[in-house]
Amino acid sequence: MMMLFQSSPNEPARNPVSHAMRETRGSWLHVAVFSTAVNLLMLTGSLYMLQVYDRVLASRSVPTLLALSAIAVLAFVLQGVLDAMRAKMLGRIGARVDAELSPLAARALVSFPLRGAKPHVALQPARDLDALRTFLSSLGPTAIIDLPFMPLFVGACFLLHSWLGWLAVAGAVVIMGLTLVTETISQAPMRALTQSAAESAVLAESGRRNAEAIAGLGMGESFVSRYGAAHERQVQDSLSLSERISSFSATAKVARFALQSAVLGLGAYLAIQGQVSPGAMIAASILTSRALAPLEIAVAHWKGFVAARQAIKRLSQALPLVQAPELTMTLATPRRALTVEELVVTAPGTQVPIVKGLSFSLQAGQGLGLIGPSGSGKSSLARALVGAWPAARGAVRLDGALITQWEPSVLGGSLGYLPQDIELFDGTIAQNIARFRDDATAAAVLKAAEEAGAHQMIVAFPHGYGTRIGEGGVKLSGGQRQRIALARALYGEPFFIVLDEPNASLDAEGDEALTKAIRGVRARGGAVVVITHRPSGLAGVDLVGAMADGKLAAFGPREQVLREVMRQGGLPAMRRTQTSSIGTSDTPPNATPRAVGAA
Repeated sequence: MMMLFQSSPNEPARNPVSHAMRETRGSWLHVAVFSTAVNLLMLTGSLYMLQVYDRVLASRSVPTLLALSAIAVLAFVLQGVLDAMRAKMLGRIGARVDAELSPLAARALVSFPLRGAKPHVALQPARDLDALRTFLSSLGPTAIIDLPFMPLFVGACFLLHSWLGWLAVAGAVVIMGLTLVTETISQAPMRALTQSAAESAVLAESGRRNAEAIAGLGMGESFVSRYGAAHERQVQDSLSLSERISSFSATAKVARFALQSAVLGLGAYLAIQGQVSPGAMIAASILTSRALAPLEIAVAHWKGFVAARQAIKRLSQALPLVQAPELTMTLATPRRALTVEELVVTAPGTQVPIVKGLSFSLQAGQGLGLIGPSGSGKSSLARALVGAWPAARGAVRLDGALITQWEPSVLGGSLGYLPQDIELFDGTIAQNIARFRDDATAAAVLKAAEEAGAHQMIVAFPHGYGTRIGEGGVKLSGGQRQRIALARALYGEPFFIVLDEPNASLDAEGDEALTKAIRGVRARGGAVVVITHRPSGLAGVDLVGAMADGKLAAFGPREQVLREVMRQGGLPAMRRTQTSSIGTSDTPPNATPRAVGAA
């Protein structure tokens, strides 16, 4: 069984799929032991029939019949128990492989979209893992495990008579040929079905998530038509695969039945000739049927086998890409500075720069407001600052260390991020604020909510912090979602916080709470970057950067940059803004704003 799942020579030495399968070798050995016992016990029916015909009928002994029947019943019961235990072991093997690989599949689900992967590609590892687990828990592996026992039953036919043995061998060759043909014709349809099923599922999920927009824009009919076409492709691919496999599966079943009858007929002829006993005739028929049963089951489950094998191949290629790097050192929590060095950012999967060579630094206690027209690269910069998008060139450093030198789950405690497109998760308000951490405390949740000015809003709900908000925060208004997302960004008092359009849906009270929160972060020694189109969003920062065409057009103290912007009626031309001799009442004593021009 393990030979089916071994890695190719070109795979990495520490491929997680190969490692997960190797970890189950002991369990497969136990399954093999149980399979040996089960297959030996499957000789019970043939031996019982042989003894009844040749011994009981000849002697007309009822006690012998009863004794043989009792032994046969015990053997059948033991066979059933062992077979059930073997099935449970296979189910646990599938669960064990799933438990080891599911964290990587989940990581692929959230990291592949950041690398430019299409939605169905990001979902594929999770689907492949389901296919692998389903196959390991099905009858498919038992058919493969039972294949080595075919010679046992065929050899028993040879012991009865060589002609019976050769007939069984001929039947096995025919069914094995059908199996190989099934393998050849099923690979391409299975790949097509996998892709069309994934694309159809992604489209369906997209329709569910955007149901309001579809209804409000009158897009219902067009969506139904588009989904119908995608679903029709999936149905046709499934039908093509099913028709091919079912045809050969039915042929294999008919061939086995025909062979069983042929063995019975040949046994009858040999019995008439006096070369075998009537009992041997019946036993040979049962033995032949049992010898070919694994092949028939294999053909019947070939769809699952092909799906599992292709899933293993895809998982072996995808999961190593999301393995966490082995870090030999645990860095101290950042506390001093953010440094951006000649940063170039491209959208995942593209080569066109959006952010073009930005350089600036923020010290502890400073706040930077980024302004600029839509499409100037502000949100792309925000994603790069928190590591959501990797830097194409240049670097983002915290306390001098690249942000990639931290393990993401560790660095996450030092970062706060409020994206422009707010995504909350189905759960309680408290769980969302606490980022669904298992070690979250009520005190930390309350502190974050109070810093965001959201506490009174939250306790006004009937269930307070225990209010379930639904997927995406569907039960909340835009402003409520934004304030809860701000509290989530502030949770745990992170050193560096990025807020992308944090006041887009806020009223005057919310603006005031936002400014208070930004000043609070700075007062405790944190650093903040605020992206905004509204002047009220800049009230809590001491530095402003004006972006245009992916570059910093101006960078310096808030009042000076804003005066320059207003004087020119918009963003200043691409030039260096001198700031060394200009201060601001909002600049902390330790601030050292540095003018940076276009790179």
